Amino acid sequence: MDSSHTPSSSSEPQLREHVYDGIQEYDQKLPNWWLFTLYITIVWFVVAWLAYYQFGIGTSDEARMDSFIAEQQAAREKQMGGVTDAQLWEMSRDPKMVEAGKATFMTPGMCVTCHAPDLSGTLGGAKLPGLPLNDQEWKHGGTPLEMLTIIRKGAPDVTKGMIAWEPVLGVKRVTEVAAFILSHHKEGEPVKLAADSPKLGGAAAPAPAPGTAPAPAPAPAPAAPQAK
Repeated sequence: MDSSHTPSSSSEPQLREHVYDGIQEYDQKLPNWWLFTLYITIVWFVVAWLAYYQFGIGTSDEARMDSFIAEQQAAREKQMGGVTDAQLWEMSRDPKMVEAGKATFMTPGMCVTCHAPDLSGTLGGAKLPGLPLNDQEWKHGGTPLEMLTIIRKGAPDVTKGMIAWEPVLGVKRVTEVAAFILSHHKEGEPVKLAADSPKLGGAAAPAPAPGTAPAPAPAPAPAAPQAK
């Protein structure tokens, strides 16, 4: 190795003697601050792993996230807890709120995709996945609060109905959408539940009247004797 590449002072970085493809590497000790950072990180990992995953000490990131989500959900429920049918009807008469709800409703990929621009649930004569929103028949209830609840939380069976839109749109926008839909209706109009509404429940077969019993089947007549 050419001695001109080796510094005269031992305090300066030293080049190692081996060469690979004409490349040499330094033989230099890492700074103490870097080494201590590495050692502390290793120790911290071991302690955290034992505490969180072996002994259950402290709160994991997953638990903190679940707690945060629960707090946000509780805040939303509290915010919506004071809303009444009368307030929603009032919102449906507010042009600004109705326009904001219409803008959300008509956004491609949202409500209009399944319920059609005219809220009829049909487009060009073809039936869309969503139910009509412009008539007086409702599957999950037609009061303003019932309508808002379905928009917020989705259908009870998401495999056959709408997803929950509140996590996507937030409280304000789902309320505006409800106001837009209500603007197509009149306060006090009759509400009819659809035949497949879960609110109707299963119709049980009428029970027999008390004290009556089914008539016994007639006994078979004895066979006539045959001549031998």
